Amino acid sequence: METISLAQYSLVYNAFSFTFATMAATTLFLWFGRSQVGPAYRTALTISGLVCAIAAYHYFRIFESWSGAYEAKDGILLVTGVAFNDAYRYVDWLLTVPLLLIELILVMRLTQSETTSKCLRLGFAAALMIVLGYPGEIADNNASRALWGTLSAIPFLYIVWELFKGLGESIERQPDNVRKLVKDARLITFASWGFYPIVYMVPYTDLGGGTVETAVQIGYTIADLVAKAGVGVLIYVIAVRKSAVEYPELAKST
Repeated sequence: METISLAQYSLVYNAFSFTFATMAATTLFLWFGRSQVGPAYRTALTISGLVCAIAAYHYFRIFESWSGAYEAKDGILLVTGVAFNDAYRYVDWLLTVPLLLIELILVMRLTQSETTSKCLRLGFAAALMIVLGYPGEIADNNASRALWGTLSAIPFLYIVWELFKGLGESIERQPDNVRKLVKDARLITFASWGFYPIVYMVPYTDLGGGTVETAVQIGYTIADLVAKAGVGVLIYVIAVRKSAVEYPELAKST
């Protein structure tokens, strides 16, 4: 266990608690919001809500594990001897990261063949990226961390290429009232995903052990909030705007 201060423990503790609540609230918002969009976009909102629901569950487990690993007593932070289980993050990412790409593709409403092809390719690449990154995350030396991090970057670069090149033409075919929003969703996805490798590299710095652990936990948590809850709300807005154009009867009924 890394030696951390009581202030660092509390910061991470509160970040986990806040993220659990945010993910749970976003799940309800997205699922109840399905009634505001046309049938073609309800699956996208269902998946987006599912992403946040999975994240909420895992953040609850992460929160419990963090609480069980330390004990604050008389203003002093003690290690309980129960290891903090950070593997919950990778289980979460293995499920949610492919779904994040799929929800973006579904809200674009491409042809059936395009949707199937891109969902399969991007979903597989996303899962492979997570699987390759995990051995480096738990490695006890920076050489192994660098090796697996480099291997994980290969599918990540492919995903980036697909987001900007493979989906570029499809995005230009989107309705005028959502084209910029779709581009924003793509950009935010790329930016938040690009933040994960930066956090992954924190152990290479000269920061102390407790500071490294705190920076990693807070960094990953911020990236999760943006990539899941933030993009999820943006997917909802895109779906509502497209539905207003494609399902005028829905707009009249609301």
